[in-house]
Amino acid sequence: MEKVLGIDLGTSTSCVAIHMDGKPFVIPDRDGVKIQPSIVNFRPDGRILVGKEAKPYVIQDAENTVVSAKRLIGRKFFSAEVKKAKALMPYEIVEGENQSVNIKIQDKQYSLQEISAMILKKMKSIAEEHFNEAIKKAVITVPAYFNDNQRAATKDAGKIAGLEVLRIINEPTAAALTYGYGKNFRQRVVVYDLGGGTFDISILELGDDVFEVISTSGDTYLGGEDFDDRIIDWAAEQFMVKHNSDLRKDRITLQQLKDAAEKSKIELSSTEQVKIFIPAVTADTSGFIDVDLDFSRSEFNSLVADLLQRTFKVCDEAMQMARLTPTDIDGVILVGGPTRMPLVRESVKNYFQKEPLAGINPDEVVSMGASIQASALTGEARDIVLVDLTPLSLGIEIRGNLVEKVVEINTPLPADYTKIFTTTTDNQDSVKIRVYQGEGRKTSENELLGEFTLSGLRKASAGEVSIAVQFEIDTNGILNVIAKDVETGKSQSVRLQAVGRLSDERLQQLASATEAVVTGP
Repeated sequence: MEKVLGIDLGTSTSCVAIHMDGKPFVIPDRDGVKIQPSIVNFRPDGRILVGKEAKPYVIQDAENTVVSAKRLIGRKFFSAEVKKAKALMPYEIVEGENQSVNIKIQDKQYSLQEISAMILKKMKSIAEEHFNEAIKKAVITVPAYFNDNQRAATKDAGKIAGLEVLRIINEPTAAALTYGYGKNFRQRVVVYDLGGGTFDISILELGDDVFEVISTSGDTYLGGEDFDDRIIDWAAEQFMVKHNSDLRKDRITLQQLKDAAEKSKIELSSTEQVKIFIPAVTADTSGFIDVDLDFSRSEFNSLVADLLQRTFKVCDEAMQMARLTPTDIDGVILVGGPTRMPLVRESVKNYFQKEPLAGINPDEVVSMGASIQASALTGEARDIVLVDLTPLSLGIEIRGNLVEKVVEINTPLPADYTKIFTTTTDNQDSVKIRVYQGEGRKTSENELLGEFTLSGLRKASAGEVSIAVQFEIDTNGILNVIAKDVETGKSQSVRLQAVGRLSDERLQQLASATEAVVTGP
């Protein structure tokens, strides 16, 4: 039976698994490491290091080392999220085609799809080395709240990495698969997924290997890295008070601070107090000055309390959409490294009024679920039924810069909906279809996914010509839009070209180019 991988492509870390001998297996690299940092470093000699081999260069060679690429994939260059990243990241973020985001390293620009493909190729190579055979297929996970463009960009990254992506699956759904597959549970569970860069909550009904998502909500720019940023700001302010020097102004020092913040956050999960120490970060007339600060768990909890409350506002939305209360929930599954923090676990327990389920590794559970889905798709494992939802509403622009919804939020997938629109001016021979995603009434409150034109309409008075706009959403949550003249049957179908979407020809070129990527030392 041909092997198919399950890959958790994370903001901070990534993981690859396979379903074999009736259960999921997380694949280690040659050193036994199962969780790889989602980091890419470009060496001066042209080599590209990925994963744990790249991690030391986050400080040693920060401006040539890409971290947190997932936070930028599928976003517009002028978005608030990208502006924040430009201020924080040591590498250069530049504008690409069609308002997309590119990373500039050593005078060469890379799309976010290329960077993500390098991480996926690392996962692929770990599996191929472990089994000593070529592996070409995978199921890849994304946050449940990823929009159409982010999902399509992730699928493109898989193609560039030389993978046939059988399906894009939501991370919380994958976690629920790991928990419930083959166990004949009849339960209603919540997946609280706090990753390095994103937060999702999904509520699912489990029963007889049917996994039905009944509500989902999320924030694609809220995660463990935001918790790190609070520690960075605290340490920098403490240092400023003592030495009148802002460590955040130097990008290399800022990266040292970020590394120290991440380590202290992890240590505070098992101890009440840590020391944040960075030697010789600056100097004055008396000599070198160290960062030397005592930092307690209580101080950390106070710094991040509002971030944690943001996750529960998202939980409120999901619970309200599902018309449930915490007492209706049978189990809570925690996903993502940040859920190891005692404050998170205790807060989740208080919100849902029950202990989170034990014995589930939050770093591995998503890739394991993806491998179960991969095995089911190839017929190796018994059939499972996944019913996922659209995370956001979809519609088109109408007169007055307003959005008319065609597909409502939390619609089960796959979906196929059609709405009839009419021309708005006399003798109109073409119509521009602008597709938006989001919950706002105005176009400015939603994400523009793309646009196309249906031409050759019969010239007539306003309102006399009808256009049927059809939205097809596949099981990956990726959208195809068809506009048709109802009278003549003439139609236009498009793969929306929005925010750096790559052509098939360009994808093939990049797939060939990334064969040269070195994923080891």
